[in-house]
Amino acid sequence: MPTLDSRLDGVVGTAAKTLDRAFGMKTVADLLGHYPRRYARRGELTPIASLPVGESVTIVAEVRSVSDRPMRNRRGSLLEVVISDGNGELSLTFFNQAWRAKELRPGRRGTFSGKVGEYRRSLQLAHPAYELFDDIDTALMSAEAWARLPIPIYPATSALTSWQITKLVQHALDVLDPVPDPLPEDLRTTAGLLPLGTALERIHRPDFDEQIEPARRTLRMHEAFVLQAALLQQRQFVRAMSATSREPGELLADFDARLPFELTVDQVDVGRRIRADLSGAWPMNRLVQGEVGSGKTLVALRAMLQVAETGGQSALIAPTEVLAAQHLRSITRMLGPDLAPRLMPTLLTGQLTAAERRRAALRVASGQSLIVVGTHALLSASTTFADLGLVVVDEQHRFGVDQRDSLRAKGSSPHALVLTATPIPRTVAMTVFGDLDVSTIRSLPAGRAGIQTHVAPVAERPAWFARVWDRVAEEVAQGRQAFVVCPAIDADAGGGSGFSDDADGPPSASEPADAAPTRTRWGVVQVAELLSGHPAYGSLRVETLHGKMPAEHKDAIMQAFARGEVDVLVATTVIEVGVDVPNASTMVILEADRFGVSQLHQLRGRVGRGGVPGLCLLVTESDPGTPARARVEAVARTLDGFELAEVDLELRGEGDVLGDAQSGVRSSLRLLRVITDADMIAEAREAAERLLEDDPALLRHPALLEAIERRVGRAERAALAKN
Repeated sequence: MPTLDSRLDGVVGTAAKTLDRAFGMKTVADLLGHYPRRYARRGELTPIASLPVGESVTIVAEVRSVSDRPMRNRRGSLLEVVISDGNGELSLTFFNQAWRAKELRPGRRGTFSGKVGEYRRSLQLAHPAYELFDDIDTALMSAEAWARLPIPIYPATSALTSWQITKLVQHALDVLDPVPDPLPEDLRTTAGLLPLGTALERIHRPDFDEQIEPARRTLRMHEAFVLQAALLQQRQFVRAMSATSREPGELLADFDARLPFELTVDQVDVGRRIRADLSGAWPMNRLVQGEVGSGKTLVALRAMLQVAETGGQSALIAPTEVLAAQHLRSITRMLGPDLAPRLMPTLLTGQLTAAERRRAALRVASGQSLIVVGTHALLSASTTFADLGLVVVDEQHRFGVDQRDSLRAKGSSPHALVLTATPIPRTVAMTVFGDLDVSTIRSLPAGRAGIQTHVAPVAERPAWFARVWDRVAEEVAQGRQAFVVCPAIDADAGGGSGFSDDADGPPSASEPADAAPTRTRWGVVQVAELLSGHPAYGSLRVETLHGKMPAEHKDAIMQAFARGEVDVLVATTVIEVGVDVPNASTMVILEADRFGVSQLHQLRGRVGRGGVPGLCLLVTESDPGTPARARVEAVARTLDGFELAEVDLELRGEGDVLGDAQSGVRSSLRLLRVITDADMIAEAREAAERLLEDDPALLRHPALLEAIERRVGRAERAALAKN
């Protein structure tokens, strides 16, 4: 008898190849985890005389006549069966199925189900489903039950119909061994859940509608519990490793003493936790999330100083050349002239000349450089470290788990610190980063002047477009600077979705799933041309910036902007993270509806960083009431990134928020929804924690161990380990 782990070819034969090609199914569990997307009805019991054409119906009728004849225009035969309910007649047609005449004999009664068609002004059902009975009472009674019986409709392909999948699923259920239940008995009882075998049976072939939701609920809890158990077990694996303890000392004390400002309450709290993690016996695995400008880099630098005290090196990997260079300058500035030479911060990127790269790689390999900042170049096989003690990943959503793992592999169980300026909803944090300890920096440093955000709906108010440019010029006239963000480099160069085609890594995870399919109107090229002819901009210093520029050119422009030598910077989202120019007061985001909520919030965070009040103008042509317009208006409504993260989740759904980079998590969620199942996820996590405390290796819970392997999969578990 097959189990959930049995190969499909041994259960469904040659259909296994089709299932594999269509859906990547390998095992019985994969097939039974392919849940119906909805349920259809066979139709009402309708008299033949009033059957509606084009609708699915179920009728009770008696066979009146049967005839089989060859078709005129093509090979084969046509079997025509006339049935009647006593008031009207209807023909059933079957092509090349003469054998059905043996069972569809005149006088036989039954239920007939199918879609009503019309041929030569007569009603007919082509290839209907039917069930024949011995007597009319049974026929009537069964017809009513059959009409109410939910028909599962599966995600299907042209090569594999829902009807065929139904047959394969039902066969698998018929021959399946009893299914062991991975949920602990107390959780199943408390939550009022079904046994796993019953839930699978009822979701695939329910007898009536009321059986479906309890089955769904049970299977959602299975997904939540198994995933949480996998994540928590992964956390245990990390804690079973031994790491070099990195005690703080003189370097961190000197740095703190030189700080010209007080750390915020949150920075102190998170710093205390990191300090304890680094001093511990196992590798730190911590995610720090915080608003744009909340001081995450400072927190990371203090961790690097603690590691450097024992001669350990820290590697900070950033998603773009611009951001890596910005981090290096920022870290060098914060260290000051006394500490910087002792730690020798070093930049390592793919855009360095061969000689520069050799010198940088030598400083890193020899251990001379205790702080290394770079992009994907850090992942190169030629980059080696003397003693890699800490890996810091900035803007983690830009990196896949394999990239992060290849960097960690360059040390011996190094500590890991993941930074993100994209606030993560609680349920997403539990679902995606459940094996990480999560810290949050909510408070912003003192002295921030704040940001005002306004929507400029130029489709409804065309005159506002001109006013936007006047407003920017007014700000510059007061000695301030401005960003103009465009969704593309060159709108005339094509690119259907209109998103930036920067060469700085993959698109942001916050880009919307429902982006407008039309071409963008405003690229960097078009805006630069517009401003060059604008009378108010004749004397202003306008520069452009995008990911296709050489790295040294990008860096030179950013440094010139930071020094105040550029008034208006027209750029793509290359400036989304890490760019710190306190004098920048204004940001215009063109076609703002093409960006996601989190991305708009990140971009907006580039202004209002000093004592100068910030102004953000979200220019959009989207219609009121559309999802695109709702995103833009949500960003204008609040500066709270954590509130916006929840709004983002509601507007777009977790599929896009989780992102493909989180391999294994998204693919393991079939029914669970992180938006609506927050309480269930929390309940599952608590239950999984209790169980793992009592049985860390799951020796007494073999069904759960099997379910973790099955649900998350070996490849996905490896991905979680790399996370």
